[in-house]
Amino acid sequence: MVEDQVLDRAYAALADPTRRLLLEKLRQGAARITDLAAPLPMTFAGVSRHVGVLESAGLVEREVRGREHWLSLRPEGLTMAQRWMTEQTDFWSARADALSEKLRRKGRAK
Repeated sequence: MVEDQVLDRAYAALADPTRRLLLEKLRQGAARITDLAAPLPMTFAGVSRHVGVLESAGLVEREVRGREHWLSLRPEGLTMAQRWMTEQTDFWSARADALSEKLRRKGRAK
């Protein structure tokens, strides 16, 4: 149940293009929220809400330095989501490979 909640939060956070953009910008390193918000066509409060979703999903962490709020990536926040995706990919790849082999053998039997 807890794992499902973690996955739900991670995938919900990644579903929004603004949040993905924020994550991409943070790949360059830690940044102030004000710097991340400046080029975006939304209010600072709107960006803060997106940041809150990313934080609750465990994808970013916030450090308060005086009056400034700095964000940085938490790559481990994607670990469970990535593991689930890999399991699904492996399962379906194995099924597709088995089907391909069966069809190949059936083609030779004719």
